[in-house]
Amino acid sequence: MIGFPPVQRLLILDVVGLTPALLHSGAMPRLEAFAKLRGCTEWQPGLPAVTASVQADILTGMRPTQHGIVGNGWYDQDYGEVRMWPQSAALLQGKTLHEHWRKANPGSLTAQLFWWWNLPSRADISVTPRPTYWADGRKGPDIHSNPAALRKRLIQRFGAFPLFNFWGPAAGLQSTQWIVDATIDVIQEERPGLCLSYLPHLDYDLQRFGPDSPEATQAAAAVDSEVGRLLDFAAAEGIEVVVLSEYGIESVSQAAFPNRRLREEGLLKIHSAQNGSLLDPGNSKAFAVCNHQCAHVYLSPEADQSSVRQILEELNGVESVLDKEEQSSIGLNHARSGDFFCIAQKGWWFAYPYWLDTEPEPDFARTVNIHAKPGYDPCELFLNPNVPAAKAMIAFKLLAKKLGFRAPMPYVPLDTSLVRGSHGRSSTAVLLNASAWPIAPSFKGAEN
Repeated sequence: MIGFPPVQRLLILDVVGLTPALLHSGAMPRLEAFAKLRGCTEWQPGLPAVTASVQADILTGMRPTQHGIVGNGWYDQDYGEVRMWPQSAALLQGKTLHEHWRKANPGSLTAQLFWWWNLPSRADISVTPRPTYWADGRKGPDIHSNPAALRKRLIQRFGAFPLFNFWGPAAGLQSTQWIVDATIDVIQEERPGLCLSYLPHLDYDLQRFGPDSPEATQAAAAVDSEVGRLLDFAAAEGIEVVVLSEYGIESVSQAAFPNRRLREEGLLKIHSAQNGSLLDPGNSKAFAVCNHQCAHVYLSPEADQSSVRQILEELNGVESVLDKEEQSSIGLNHARSGDFFCIAQKGWWFAYPYWLDTEPEPDFARTVNIHAKPGYDPCELFLNPNVPAAKAMIAFKLLAKKLGFRAPMPYVPLDTSLVRGSHGRSSTAVLLNASAWPIAPSFKGAEN
């Protein structure tokens, strides 16, 4: 259930990865002061606690059984393809905050900046990353906006969106700084009544180094400074602010490989293409779409469900396996969800690779390619440590790209032991200023 408090202007900030521990670590004085002033609520995101699903929960006040977003991607049985990171808000099977705001506040605009489900968006004003994919294979940084003129204005004022600082080995503070600048600009110029803005910075080093690392503390301090800019701006404009996180990140040290186990059992099929081993989902009896610490496992009608379940339950790193009926108990059963839903043990996460060591790896395996990989790959946050000159080689290839040459960058490692933080299991997130939060109390969690 969604109902807005009596405010004229509301800014909702998604500080992804923010946890009570970080909030009270001493590294985030601005947010900690805001929490003391407005209150801090701890809440448990529903499973799977991953970006696309939790943001859909927040936008609709529903669970995946109702809104249909079962993960960061799923198997599209009509197309016979795994589709990762879809962006269309048309996939949300329910009304969002934007429709409810406009109904409660006729004539008031809404804006959605860098949240998911934004291309196209349910908001009146939207900005989202949209790389340029050239016909010759090059990828360039860019954004999509509605209205279209907003893109030109933001680029003129703040430069090109730092896409390669938004995701990949170079992901860092620059993308969050750009988003903060854009958020202030949109609120000043378009004056939306409701504005949602997504600040990604904590997502990077907490996955690279773990939530208890010195790097995590440094990242917390950096994002706190950026949030402070928005808090100061909102206070001067008389805008109510809600700060939330969509999940907490926990320490991990090991990865499980459900697809490789299914491959060993002859259940997962591969197409031996010229560019390596490609997943053949339509001809597989069982395969997994891995999302951090969760995985949807899809079965063909010919598959023996009991034997597949046993294989999954016996795999090291798997805590539980839920069938469709059991998924209903957590609000996850939907036509898009897997026949089984796997949850990793604490300290583990699920890696997507499906080919065996004796089989050729696909050519995208060592690149940043979120749409080609049939699952999430946090190794994209790293440069391969076994390629000492990787940074110099990347600089050379970037120059080549500017000159119009194709320049693949296969410098992502396959070593899953590098990953030190993950999410997806039940993890504690935060909600600051819950009194201004529009979602029904049952969604909020327990007051801290």
